[in-house]
Amino acid sequence: MRPPLESLRILEACVSASSFARAAERLCLTPAAVSLRIRTLETELGQPLFMRAGRRVVPTPAATQLAGRIRESLDGIAGALDEFQAATPPLRLTAPPTFASRWLAPRLARYPSAGGSPVEVDVSADIRDPSAFDVAIRTGRGGWEGLDEYPLAPVEVTPMLAPCLLATQTLDRPGALADFELLPHPDWQEWFRGTGCEMPQALRFVAVDYPTHELDANAAVAGVGAALLSPSLFRPLLEKGLLIAPFPYVLSGPAWHFALMRADDRRLPPRQLCAWLREQAREPLLSRAD
Repeated sequence: MRPPLESLRILEACVSASSFARAAERLCLTPAAVSLRIRTLETELGQPLFMRAGRRVVPTPAATQLAGRIRESLDGIAGALDEFQAATPPLRLTAPPTFASRWLAPRLARYPSAGGSPVEVDVSADIRDPSAFDVAIRTGRGGWEGLDEYPLAPVEVTPMLAPCLLATQTLDRPGALADFELLPHPDWQEWFRGTGCEMPQALRFVAVDYPTHELDANAAVAGVGAALLSPSLFRPLLEKGLLIAPFPYVLSGPAWHFALMRADDRRLPPRQLCAWLREQAREPLLSRAD
């Protein structure tokens, strides 16, 4: 019977460290555990591996030679793993700019990709040809042909504006937003309907229609106007007092954030990434994304 690889690894550590105690420290084991493993290995190999020289233990010539061959083998295994991981192509993950910076970036560093495929992020709001990505995060109501859908969270929006815009005014009802310029957003009418208030006819909209919610938020902080923004994604701006959300009503859905991948892609890494994104979406942190 051949001894286990772990015993051989301990032998190599003892020989290279010239000390059971130092080897134990290097391996995060107790000296007693190392001594026991060496005694067991000597029994399995049928010959002594170390000799006592006062308070020191000295490896036998045969043990020194064996330890050298073990080190070569361990280095070969490490090199093979490095080559394997270097040859593993990264997962191409594409996501809209605001979601990527506000929700994805703080979490992706925790993705357990060790030993698997690294993740390469491409910021884009377009679905693109499915062959151009492995996993895509997109917003919609579902029903993408040829793609498996992993729902993450509903899209949420509520009006936000800079405190300097209010001055001495009080926003005590949704209709009072007619006193301010609004940043364009397709869900203004739905938000007003959700509050039980019809959208005022006299609303004034800023002439610039910014292409991302991040730019909407920056414009709102600068006092350009009131913006419909996600209280989850932009919580830090609310906490710092850079923006205020004067109304309790938050429009949730019907659009959702989805993780998407090709339905005919049978590889495990993309599905693992989609499953991990769903786990992250179920955490309470989702409603308080940094």
